[in-house]
Amino acid sequence: MTAPATAIRSDSPRPASKARRTRPWAAYWTIGLLSLFAFIPVAWMLVTAFTAEEGIFERTLLTDRPWTLENFSAVLTDPTLLRFIGNGLFVSITTAVVSLMIGFLAGYSFSKFRYRGRSIAMYTLLLAQMVPEVLLLLTLFSTMAALGVLDTYPALIVSYTTFTLPLSVLMMKNAFDSVPDELIEAGRVDGASEWRIMNSLVFPVVKTSMVAVCMFAFIRAWNDLVYALTLVDTAKQTLPAGLTMTYVGEFQVQYGEMMAASLLSSIPVIAIFLIFQKHFVSGALSGSIK
Repeated sequence: MTAPATAIRSDSPRPASKARRTRPWAAYWTIGLLSLFAFIPVAWMLVTAFTAEEGIFERTLLTDRPWTLENFSAVLTDPTLLRFIGNGLFVSITTAVVSLMIGFLAGYSFSKFRYRGRSIAMYTLLLAQMVPEVLLLLTLFSTMAALGVLDTYPALIVSYTTFTLPLSVLMMKNAFDSVPDELIEAGRVDGASEWRIMNSLVFPVVKTSMVAVCMFAFIRAWNDLVYALTLVDTAKQTLPAGLTMTYVGEFQVQYGEMMAASLLSSIPVIAIFLIFQKHFVSGALSGSIK
C-alpha cells in the first residue's frame, strides 16, 4: 500500500495579489482627491481676486468672467493696507527673534544642565501647550491693561511669544540633546571659549531647528486675527485684522479687493516656506523626535 502523497511546501515567495498591487494607486488617488479638495478655496481666491466686483457671483465660464486688475491696484495703492503689512512684518519678525532667543537659552539649559525644578518646568511647558489660546485672551487683556501697554506693539509681541515659546523651547531642547556632551567638553579642554564652542560646534548641529522655530513663530504671529483685533487699535493692527476691518462691513463685503489683499498677504509666508523648506522639515523632525 502506497503512502499518501504529501504536499511539498515551498519557501519561495508567492506573487503579490492583484489587490495588493493596486493598493498604492488607491492611496495616491485618495491623496490627490484630498489635495484637490484643499486647493478649492485657494482656486476660488485666485479667481475672485482677478474678477470685477459685479461679476464675482455670476455663474459663468472662466472665459466669460469680467477679468480685471483693479482689485490689486486698489490694494497696492491703499496706504492703510501697506501700514497693516508693515505692522505684521514688524510684529512677526520680532516674535520670531524673541522666541528663538529665549527658546535657544532655555532649551540649552534643559538639555545640558541638571538642577532642581528642571523636570517640573519642562512638564509645565507641555501643559501650557494644552491650554486653548482663546481662554487666555481675557487674562492677557487684563494684564496688558494693568501694565499700561494696551494698543502697543509689545502687547502683541508678548502675547504671541506666550504661545510660541513652549514649542520653541521643546524643539531647541531636543535639538541640543543631539549634541554630545563629550564634544562640548572636548572644546573646553582645548581652550575654546564658550562663544567659539557655540559657533563652531553647536550651531552647525542645531541650525535647522533654529530655522524651524523662526518659521513657526513668524507664521503664528502673521496669521493671528483675534489678538490683533483685541489688544491694539487700528493704527497698530496686523494684516488679518486690517483686512477684516477694511473690507468686511455691516451691509457690504468687498470680496474682490479682500481676496486680492489675501493673495498678496500669503506671498511672504509662501516665499519663506519655499526658501527654507528643507531646513523647516528637518528641523521640525529633529525638534519633535528625540
